[in-house]
Amino acid sequence: MTATEQQLTEPLMGPAEALSELFTPAGKHNPHPLYDALWELGPVIPLGPSGTLVLGYDEICTALRDPRFLVTDAEVHTATGMIDHSSWQCFTKIMMFSNSPDHERMRRFSRWAYSPGQVAERRHLAVKAAERWTARLADLEDGGPLDLVEAFATRVPISVTGEMLGIPEADRMALRTAITAATTAFEPIFDRDELLPADAGMDLLVDYLDDLVRERRRQPGDDVVSVMVRDRDATGALSEEELVAGLVMFLIAGVQSPSDLIGTMVRLALRHPAEGRGMTTDDDLVSAFVTETLRYDPPNHVLTRAAGTDVDFYGHRVAAGSRALLVLAAANRDPRRFTDPATFDITRRDNRPLSFGLGPHYCLGAAFARMQAETAVPVLLRRFPRMALAGLPTYRDQLVTRGFARMDVTLTP
Repeated sequence: MTATEQQLTEPLMGPAEALSELFTPAGKHNPHPLYDALWELGPVIPLGPSGTLVLGYDEICTALRDPRFLVTDAEVHTATGMIDHSSWQCFTKIMMFSNSPDHERMRRFSRWAYSPGQVAERRHLAVKAAERWTARLADLEDGGPLDLVEAFATRVPISVTGEMLGIPEADRMALRTAITAATTAFEPIFDRDELLPADAGMDLLVDYLDDLVRERRRQPGDDVVSVMVRDRDATGALSEEELVAGLVMFLIAGVQSPSDLIGTMVRLALRHPAEGRGMTTDDDLVSAFVTETLRYDPPNHVLTRAAGTDVDFYGHRVAAGSRALLVLAAANRDPRRFTDPATFDITRRDNRPLSFGLGPHYCLGAAFARMQAETAVPVLLRRFPRMALAGLPTYRDQLVTRGFARMDVTLTP
C-alpha cells in the first residue's frame, strides 16, 4: 500500500466531523474511514427528529425485514415535493420504490426476467461482450495509459443489457451517460437544482424506452422489451407508465451496478495479484472474489427507509415519517460480524454481505450483476496478465451508487 493510500484509509476525525463530511465530495471519495469514526457512536445513531443512521449488520437486517420500515414511495416523495421532478416521477413507478401491494404485483410481473435460467442463458452474451472489448483494448493499446472504466467496465454491461433489450448499438453509449446521470437522484439532495442532471438523464431514458415499447408493439422480436410488452398487454398487470418505468430500471440496474462492480474488482485484483491470477483459472475463486468485493467496497452503499409508524428500534425511537439511512457498506465491515473487516480476504467463511439488500426488497438483479462481473473480469485478466494502474483511480461524486469515474491502466500483455 502506498503512503497516499495509507493516508486515505486511516480514520482522522471524530464522529461529529465524520457525519458532517460523509456527503461531501471528499467523503464520498473515501467514506470508509468516516464509517469507522461513526462506529464510536454505536450501530444506531439518532440524527434528530427527521432521521436515524444505521451502521450495524444485525440492525440493518432487522430493518430490511421489518414491514414497519417502508421504501420511500410516491406518497413520501409527493410530501417532500420530489415528485415534481421527472427522475422521481419515474422511480416511484417501479418496484424498488413501491410498497405493498404494488411491490408484489410488479415483482411478480418481472421475476421471470431475473430467474436463474435466464441469467444462465445470458452468460454467453457476457462472454461475447468481454472478449470483444478486451480485443478492442488490445487494438487501442500503444504503451500509454487508457481509462478502463470507459473502455471496458462500462462497455460490457451496456453491451449485454442493450442486447437483451434490443437496443441498437449506436444508441447505447448515449444511454449509458443518461443512466449515470439518473442515478444521482438517489443521493441526498440539499438543493433542488442538484436534481436537474438526474431529470435530464431520466427524460432521455423514458423517451427512448417509450419509443422502443411502441416499436416492439408494432413489430415484436425475441428481446425482453417485446416479451414484457406482450405480457403487459395480455394481462394488464402494469399500467403503460409502469411498464416503461420498469424497463428504465431494468436498463439502469443491468448497467450501473455491474459496471461499478467490474471496476472495483479489477482494482482489487491489481492490489491482490495472487488472487487476481487465481481468478483466471478457478471459477470457485472468482465467485469468492466477487462476494468479498461486494463486502469490502460494494457498488451500493446506502438504502433509505421511512418509518410507517413509531418504531422502538434497538433502544432508539424512530418517529413515524422519519428516514432511516441504512449504510450497507458500514454493515459489511461490522466488526461484530466480520473478523478483521478492513482486510480484503476471499477465504472468509459464511461471507454474506448486504450489498443487494435483504428481505422482500432483495434486488432481483443481484445474480445478473454478479454473473456479468464473474464473466468479464477473468477474461480481461487472462488477456492482460501484466496490466497495472497508471495512477490512483477517481470516484464519481456519488455515495449511494458508488464507483470509479476513471481508472487509468497500462495493458502490457
